[in-house]
Amino acid sequence: MHKDLNWAIGGEAGDGIDSTGKIFAQALSRAGRHVFTSKDFASRIRGGYTAYKVRTSVDKVESVVDRLDILIALTQRTVDENLDELHEGSVIIYDGERTTMQDLEIPEGMIGLDVPLKSLAEDAGGAIMRNIVALGVACEVASFPIEKLDESLEKRFGDKGTSIVENNKEAARLGQEYVTGNYDHDFEYELETTDNDYVLLNGDEAIGMGAIAAGCRFYAGYPITPATDVMEYLTGRIERYGGSVVQAEDELSAINLALGAARAGARAMTATSGPGIDLMTETFGLVATTETPLVICDVMRSGPSTGMPTKQEQGDLNQLLYGGHGEVPRFVVAPTTVAECFHKTVEAFNLAEKYQVPVYVTSDLSLAVTEQTFAPEEFDMDEIEIERGNLVEPSDVEAWQNDQGQFQPHYPTDDGISPRTLPGTPGGAHMTTGLEHDELGRRTEDTDVRIEQVDKRTRKVETAIERENWEYREFGDEDSDTLVISWGSNEGAIREAMEFLEDDEISVRFLSCSYMFPRADLTEEIESAEEVIVVECNAGGQFADLLEHDTLSRVDRINKYNGVRFKADELASEIKDVLATGTEVTA
Repeated sequence: MHKDLNWAIGGEAGDGIDSTGKIFAQALSRAGRHVFTSKDFASRIRGGYTAYKVRTSVDKVESVVDRLDILIALTQRTVDENLDELHEGSVIIYDGERTTMQDLEIPEGMIGLDVPLKSLAEDAGGAIMRNIVALGVACEVASFPIEKLDESLEKRFGDKGTSIVENNKEAARLGQEYVTGNYDHDFEYELETTDNDYVLLNGDEAIGMGAIAAGCRFYAGYPITPATDVMEYLTGRIERYGGSVVQAEDELSAINLALGAARAGARAMTATSGPGIDLMTETFGLVATTETPLVICDVMRSGPSTGMPTKQEQGDLNQLLYGGHGEVPRFVVAPTTVAECFHKTVEAFNLAEKYQVPVYVTSDLSLAVTEQTFAPEEFDMDEIEIERGNLVEPSDVEAWQNDQGQFQPHYPTDDGISPRTLPGTPGGAHMTTGLEHDELGRRTEDTDVRIEQVDKRTRKVETAIERENWEYREFGDEDSDTLVISWGSNEGAIREAMEFLEDDEISVRFLSCSYMFPRADLTEEIESAEEVIVVECNAGGQFADLLEHDTLSRVDRINKYNGVRFKADELASEIKDVLATGTEVTA
């Protein structure tokens, strides 16, 4: 019985790969199994190789590995692309009646199941259901209860009518029955089910859910891969809480709309990817100078320019930390897991209002498209705390007025955090300009006031460093001489890589960092280790550079920038290479 099974479907963009994969992932999660998915897709609507992979286990899984047990191959390229991950005993499901698959050669030691997917789908009511036929075959191969697939089909097609649901169920059963009637293989896979109840969520959805939980009531955005799912999740949901989603004509409009909503007192947000961040940079400076609380989500992808829109990278860090002319205070938070996409988004809204700064939530394509299972209590809404900072009530406005009764929205307080009123607050009316301004928000070129306001904005960051917990998450052997440090979505792969390393009696201490600025001081941790390795998905080692700057210590690096996420077994091998040679590794 295999507790850990790796399944995939691959074909051309437009073949329904994504929806088929999600149906199977939902069926597995409904059967009480943990799921971790990954996607490979081209930057086009139709054509080009695309795949959806599912790793499933009764135990929690947090990464992909270099192994495929069951592959539904809709094209010859699907087999070619995955040869390195197939192994003896792997099962390849294909349609030999399809012209391009008639000459498919099954590698030695593997099992080929030639199933007339299209013909069986037509028998069930339509060729469009051929992928569902393949799912029925997969259920038989994996000894997975087809009734669990029924539940997922009901969820997926329920709003299209009973006949559509029943036709799909019939298609799945025809696939299952074809295998039992035509093949006499003793498949080695048997998927155990449990009574556990899991939520299946990807990173973009978790960010959207976190925004709603945090009280976000206005979202403006422009569709861009891989951030679009944030907007899609919020659309139709945020309205239930009195909020609005606006699809703007471009990224410039999106951030300016969000800025306007935030100035009006709403918790507001926009989300984009690297090219959109470039366009938003000018308004980002206006947000910071006017001290407007705003959350901006950057779901990173391969760059620069258009780059590879559907591929993985962590190349925007320097832009988020330093982008914009002048000296612009900002916070940068980088969730390390799908669950953290929820929690860190909530935290970002609180930080934005407490310190009156723009806050970047930086995710990436791997987190955005990865669907993972969680226990419902992972997202306990009763534990959400809303902190609105120095928001002045009408009864306290007078304390923040000058001798002429004018409200002072940029008063140079000791902690740098000025009073803030919402529009309509009696006595709290004020204006703010993007020009340098005085405590009243009026433009000025007075040199003393300039220094006063710059110092005030800087003090907010210093105050936040003192008041907030900017620490890392720690895993592994705290006494190990080998220290691995990473940020963002690499956490799951590294944690599972540590298990491979333990099998080779190699112990590792792992620090997973979700705060890029402000961030923890790792000087003591780095100086106490004999070997320090920083893992990240970019070519330049942007986080490694920060750590070397902060600690004045040299670190070794494992960098991957081919557009593909880290895999657990791959990382274990590369960490061993660094320990053996003490040299930088690139993938």
